[in-house]
Amino acid sequence: MKKSIRPVLSIRWLALAFFAVAVMVIPVQAFAQGCALCYTQAAASGRQMIEALRSGILILVIPPTLGSVGLLFLIHHKRNQIRRGHAGSSRLDW
Repeated sequence: MKKSIRPVLSIRWLALAFFAVAVMVIPVQAFAQGCALCYTQAAASGRQMIEALRSGILILVIPPTLGSVGLLFLIHHKRNQIRRGHAGSSRLDW
């Protein structure tokens, strides 16, 4: 008698969904460093400085995000390429 893989997959998806909900429910302040110096400097600065700070944060966040998405795409593409290959072949086209 073969065991079904479906219950294991549904448990994994349920655990992933629970983790995603837990991350969204946790307050944002729990993730913040709470640097007192940064907070006081940002609060005391003018409108231009606040806009510059926001732009700087975006500039620092965008390249790692794009790199991560690109790496995930590459891994997914290579995984599908390997699965489509010959089952008995030991040569991988990396």
